[in-house]
Amino acid sequence: MQGKTTYYSFLLWFCSYWLFTFLTVQEAKAQELADSINLILQHRIIQNDTLPHVNLKEVPVIPPYKFKNKRHKRRYGKLVRNIKKVLPYARSAGEKVNSINDHLATLSTEKEKKEYLKEAEKELFDEFEAPLRKLTFSQGRLLIKLINRETGDTTYDLIKQYKGGVTAFFWQGVARLFGSNLKSEYHKDGDDQMIEHIILLIDNGII
Repeated sequence: MQGKTTYYSFLLWFCSYWLFTFLTVQEAKAQELADSINLILQHRIIQNDTLPHVNLKEVPVIPPYKFKNKRHKRRYGKLVRNIKKVLPYARSAGEKVNSINDHLATLSTEKEKKEYLKEAEKELFDEFEAPLRKLTFSQGRLLIKLINRETGDTTYDLIKQYKGGVTAFFWQGVARLFGSNLKSEYHKDGDDQMIEHIILLIDNGII
């Protein structure tokens, strides 16, 4: 009996020792981490007390979309899938347009601008031709609207600006044959409220 008691006492001491050692090491690591962080807080003085002041990020409150009927709800679900597929292309287009305009502003002659636009067009074609060919007609029409949302210009205006009025007129005719309109504009407070609601949810990581 004495031997068993001695064994359990040793086991208890052994576990206590390693638990103490583990906690000591963790405390040392925590202190080392705290010492490595140089955190400077803003502060405010209220009634002679200095209090920390931290600006928190704005948390948007987006109410659920109100559906008129089941058909309206199904349309919303389809739009979610299409926007998730098309929005990255529209935003990439916005970045490309800004980049192209910034570079064009550095060129002095029309020849330089034409050569640059030709090169930029080839790069865009190589990057986007394959994925854009896989878009459905409804996704294509959505892309045209979202390009206007991201750039402030209609697709027609962008083609006219970079390729000329004749080319823009030609592609507008082609788009019309497939039920699209390169002059389509985005109205977040009008017909495109549902699209805007979905984009806000996507941007805030809700869907």
